[in-house]
Amino acid sequence: MFHSYEEALNWIHSRLRFGIKPGLTRMEMMMEKLNHPEKQIKTVHIGGTNGKGSTVTYLRNILQQAGLTVGTFTSPYIEQFNERISVNGKPISDEEILTLANKLHPIVEEMDKMEIGGPTEFEIITAMSFYYFAYMHKMDIVIYEVGLGGRFDSTNIISPLLSIITSIGLDHTAILGDTYEQIAFEKAGIIKKGTPIIAAVKQKEAQAVIVQQANKMEAPIYLLDKDFTIAGYHSKSTTESFNLMSPFFKWEDLQITMFGKHQIENASLAVIVAELLRDQFVSINDESIRKGLMLSQWPGRFEIISEEPLVVLDGAHNEEGIEALVDVLVNRYKGNKKKIIFAALSDKKTDKMITKLDQVASTITFVTFDFPRAADCRTLYKESNHPFKYQNTDWKKAILEHMENIEKDEMLLITGSLYFISEVKTFWKNFKK
Repeated sequence: MFHSYEEALNWIHSRLRFGIKPGLTRMEMMMEKLNHPEKQIKTVHIGGTNGKGSTVTYLRNILQQAGLTVGTFTSPYIEQFNERISVNGKPISDEEILTLANKLHPIVEEMDKMEIGGPTEFEIITAMSFYYFAYMHKMDIVIYEVGLGGRFDSTNIISPLLSIITSIGLDHTAILGDTYEQIAFEKAGIIKKGTPIIAAVKQKEAQAVIVQQANKMEAPIYLLDKDFTIAGYHSKSTTESFNLMSPFFKWEDLQITMFGKHQIENASLAVIVAELLRDQFVSINDESIRKGLMLSQWPGRFEIISEEPLVVLDGAHNEEGIEALVDVLVNRYKGNKKKIIFAALSDKKTDKMITKLDQVASTITFVTFDFPRAADCRTLYKESNHPFKYQNTDWKKAILEHMENIEKDEMLLITGSLYFISEVKTFWKNFKK
């Protein structure tokens, strides 16, 4: 039995040594021992390569504005572990984490002795969330973000009201496959029998896989640019504005405060889901949709942490994410010279990411950080062809040096791995005190 939050957290993190073990058998066993909490909650399931977190926050805010109590399960966390299980955007308490860990601990110990093997860190956290939302704090609805892939992800034991696939990109290729079709097949694994699926998948070959799986599962499918379309998109000084149309409705001048065309696509998915959920929750009205979109912010996604000087954090950790980031920089910050600090994980394909950053950077500094899979800054440095490229093994020192020398017409962009962004957020809080 654990007596403190720290003990509980150390135990949860110790399960990292079990790595990633695809398959749902361990989850199903834990659910059986917990009296199937996953069957007691109404859920929405969100998979995809990029945009999951942003789509979660758009949908959560819409549902909150409609007066609903909304649970979310997301990963990774940015500032605090407890964020992963949240109620109306607020992380659960340390005491609740302790209670959940003590509930799961004897079950995990029992499974450790079985042939099936003990669950991983992510499986334990997922099981904790199911138990919490079912028995400790009842929700009107819970939004579950897929951790990795979809088909064998530990969240994929739910029977959701709706499912969403945000996008398909070449990420986690060693596990999910190295083609759009292979990755789409894994993501499409969240499509359930007769359950509507809403998708913003662009690549024709990936889209075909999604449609084929939806047809196989007799699931109604709603595709971006086919069943619903974005029009009238333009950037204002502090917002993005767009129209959203489908055969059933037309929305004009929807506005969001997160920048980029990719964020408009994420927001449109949330609006479609809200429209489809109106039958379930009659309190979802037009005002709750508009207000929910406007209130949505997601940490580490083009997050402006300082206006003067301009400092931005963005967890662009794959090629598609970098592409979306560069698009925002080119369209919104033409007049700013861009000093970039970049860190990545060693299992990522970073060459094309770095090439794209090279094209917009005035200077680019490669750093490493204290994380088991962090890439060496020297490796990243070699992949860059920028005339003003630098490397630094001390990322905190790199940030401080940039802050000391930043000019009025310059901006500092800190980007790369979300695990790195999490470290920077903590450092920045102390730096600003």
